[in-house]
Amino acid sequence: MEGDFIKINEWLLPLSWLYGIGVKTRNILFDIGVLKSQSFDVPIISVGNITVGGTGKTPHVEYLIELLQNKYKVAVLSRGYKRKSKGFAIASKESTMRDIGDEPFQLHTKYPKITVAVDKDRCHGIQTLTESLPSASSSNSNIDVVLLDDAFQHRYVKPGVNILLVDYHRLIIYDQLLPAGRLREPLSGKNRADIVIVTKCPADLKPMEYRVITKAMNLFPYQQLYFTTLTYGDLQPIFCGENRPLNSITPNDHVLLLTGIASPKQMMLDLSPYTPHITPLTYGDHHDFTPSDLAHINEIFNKMPSPKLIITTEKDATRLMGKDGLSEEVRHHLFTLPVHIHFMLDQAEKFNDFILGYMVKNSRNSILVKAKSNNAQKGRQEKTPAAFSPTIRF
Repeated sequence: MEGDFIKINEWLLPLSWLYGIGVKTRNILFDIGVLKSQSFDVPIISVGNITVGGTGKTPHVEYLIELLQNKYKVAVLSRGYKRKSKGFAIASKESTMRDIGDEPFQLHTKYPKITVAVDKDRCHGIQTLTESLPSASSSNSNIDVVLLDDAFQHRYVKPGVNILLVDYHRLIIYDQLLPAGRLREPLSGKNRADIVIVTKCPADLKPMEYRVITKAMNLFPYQQLYFTTLTYGDLQPIFCGENRPLNSITPNDHVLLLTGIASPKQMMLDLSPYTPHITPLTYGDHHDFTPSDLAHINEIFNKMPSPKLIITTEKDATRLMGKDGLSEEVRHHLFTLPVHIHFMLDQAEKFNDFILGYMVKNSRNSILVKAKSNNAQKGRQEKTPAAFSPTIRF
């Protein structure tokens, strides 16, 4: 059921109250214009949340990439969490996970035709992306759209479309502010969203549940509400071997579920119908696997009965591929599980039309046409002589 992953530490509620004062004050300063939000000529679509932990940002960003990349030059701008570099960095063939972070590296690997960049200062990152990049190839110029990854709280940028993701299992309407709960800002923050997507919904969600959640979210008429569920592709070997259908897992298989993500519970739930023999091995979000971690993985897998395999996420795979220390047996049985999203209630067409309509209205070509039209009209007005007023003499 919705909200079933929420845990409130009630003894920390006084600290949450103090935290809320600070966040509310910051938002008020933006609302009244003391702190400035910057607009840009290029279309900007922000995807983020107001909670700590995973809500499925990366697969939703991937959905937008696949929707837009054949028609537009797409750039993804991320903070590049836990990367070792500083300032603005753009992904290239020489880039490593340490240079740009695990999620940007995953996007760069899967979508080599788009531009992937990282910058803690999102305004500077957008300016750099949309201006001439002397150290980058010409294909990085004239970006048509910037997808901001995890930037809902980064209010210094004013996106054209603000998408807020809400985990079905941790609905924000039942949560509390940090540190008692996992909200990064008060519930009123959802009012900035143009689109709210309830993610990770059960595939068999009942019509009554849709209605209950829709009413409970209490959105404004200008906001659109969507529901998505996770779907999975074939298991893909990280080091060697061939793809394997997910339904090839049998009740006799023993699975080591290796994750270093914020919310692995959904993956555990989705794999449980295939086999009851799932051993979770969980690390913190964006965990950088150490030699002792790799030795521990080898040890646990070696003790598991056969038949057996290891399943991990695409994000974790980016951090495992460059590591030495995994045994040959582990390397031969290590698979990544690609995640995709599926819009429920036949909402995909409506969502796609909204995004593509925004792009048509706000593309650089449209902006240039409008500016040229305005300049032409202004020029005609300046050239038109003033109306003749004869001087009457008596």
